[in-house]
Amino acid sequence: MTSAGSDRSRETPVKDVSGRPAGEAVTASARPRPPRFLRPPVVPSGVGAAGRHAGLATALLLLVLVGLITKPDHFATSSNIVSILSLAATIGVITVGMTFVIIGGGIDLSVGAVMALASVWATTVATQSHGPAMMAVCAVLVGTGAGLINGLLIAYGRMVPFIATLAMLVAARGLAQRISDRRTQLIRPENNAIEALSTTRVLGLPLLVYLFAAVVVVGWLVLNRTTFGRRTFAVGGNPEAARLAGIDVRRHTLLLYTLSGLCCGIAAIIIMARTTTGSSTHGDLYELDAIAAVIIGGTLLSGGRGTLVGSILGLLIFTVITNLFILNGLDTSDQLIAKGVIIVIAVLLQRRGLRTAAVT
Repeated sequence: MTSAGSDRSRETPVKDVSGRPAGEAVTASARPRPPRFLRPPVVPSGVGAAGRHAGLATALLLLVLVGLITKPDHFATSSNIVSILSLAATIGVITVGMTFVIIGGGIDLSVGAVMALASVWATTVATQSHGPAMMAVCAVLVGTGAGLINGLLIAYGRMVPFIATLAMLVAARGLAQRISDRRTQLIRPENNAIEALSTTRVLGLPLLVYLFAAVVVVGWLVLNRTTFGRRTFAVGGNPEAARLAGIDVRRHTLLLYTLSGLCCGIAAIIIMARTTTGSSTHGDLYELDAIAAVIIGGTLLSGGRGTLVGSILGLLIFTVITNLFILNGLDTSDQLIAKGVIIVIAVLLQRRGLRTAAVT
């Protein structure tokens, strides 16, 4: 019996848990790959991002050339350039927050309505009686609070971001209508410090453009030079791997939507400065413009990849297109159709790029 047992042991080598004979060396090619949900996201190289930025900058220059050719007497004027930058500033601050949310794997449909609610709340009689500083603080707090509610519903209530932010869109717009009684609220003359953001110019540009630039710079530093930014990419690229790496995914998601709400509050200050009003109609379709700018800039809708520079270039492209349509007297419906076509093309190019990267 002992001899037969020893013969069988020689014929059937002992295997380890991986199915290989014990003691056999494991080569790099034969080493089992970790499960898909544990693999880190593939981060594109800086060369790829630089290439996308160069392409976007080229498209922007071509649009500028179109403006110079079609309307040479109006497009290059200082007033028109200020108009383009002022419009870009309002949507641009929202785009900064949207970039963080989409890179983090989410989406926020409520940004336009939240901005409108913040502008209405900040221009009520009660708020204006405390001065312009309180108006600005109120706008920021209302926007941040709405973003916090979105984050709580999504991160801890486990609601789908699309549904949660859609509900906030409807509720915020309705609350803004209720507070304002569907009327436009004017900023009082004694609070003209808010309007000064639009009328006061430094080096030919209004202060609100510098406010927008400051938000972009801070956003870029946070996204690319801090742990918060690295965690945003990790959560958007692979939330399960991020959780196993020690990141509190739910808390980080909460912070992302709170940041988006904060940007909406700042945008409300800018829109109040530009229009000297608070209205429930402010920010109509701004969420689509912000999402479109982020997509054009190369950020994946599935999360995990994107750049703030690309989002701002995408925003400027859309803003210049809008300006060209206005200068050339084209219908706004044609403008919306053109934007829709650009979004579809951008998404198709993204998918093609992902398939090419997967093959290589």
